[in-house]
Amino acid sequence: MNSIIETIMNHRSVRSFEDKQLTKEQIKTIVKSAQAASTSSFIQAYSIIGITDKVLKEQLAELAGNQPYVLNNGHFFIFCADLYRHKLLGKMEGKKVEESIESSEKFMVALVDTALAAQNAAIAAESMGLGICYIGGIRNHLDEVRKLLHTPEKVVPLFGMCIGYPIRINEQKPRLPMEHIYHENGYEQNEEDYVAQLKEYNQVISDYYKERTNGQRKETWTGQMAHMLEKPTRMYMKEFLESVKLDLH
Repeated sequence: MNSIIETIMNHRSVRSFEDKQLTKEQIKTIVKSAQAASTSSFIQAYSIIGITDKVLKEQLAELAGNQPYVLNNGHFFIFCADLYRHKLLGKMEGKKVEESIESSEKFMVALVDTALAAQNAAIAAESMGLGICYIGGIRNHLDEVRKLLHTPEKVVPLFGMCIGYPIRINEQKPRLPMEHIYHENGYEQNEEDYVAQLKEYNQVISDYYKERTNGQRKETWTGQMAHMLEKPTRMYMKEFLESVKLDLH
């Protein structure tokens, strides 16, 4: 196993960081690594906003659900799906691009491009001995986040990423078994096997929580997910996308 694979396999979210800022060179390396990710048809439909202002970080931490590690880290990045520059290039080249960049397909391209860039950034940071944590909580209040970041139309802040020097690294959470994720030559739909695999995984997760919390937690993965999914969240998203002129069709 090479060092890159070891870095990927050793990933865990870090939520406790030293009071030490990343250097400009580290930030540049992480952003350049993000830019090296694959991009559909070379469209490069994303932007990255680095947050250095303490007051702004405090506001974003509150909007993300009062998460202290959004404020206390080495650097906070926000990854945005971005089709604004494509609107501008249409004007530059005298081409009618609005119908295309307002399509569901191009929005999906922007989402995928952003996620690929972010994961490259995460791996780069972890390879440098840093810890990372994705922050989906910024989507709790995107209208307010958009105002704080002054993002133009056709730009959607998707998630944040805390990066810094770890104080504490938790034990890695066990993932679903490979046979539950990987299918060959089509999607395996044997429900009996599927449920059996989930029950086995439930036991693994329950044991993990019991050991990590000295018996204080023992919930299963399916129970945890069902409880979460029973309560729909961020149901305003369609209206938000329309407000930034991404009227998907």
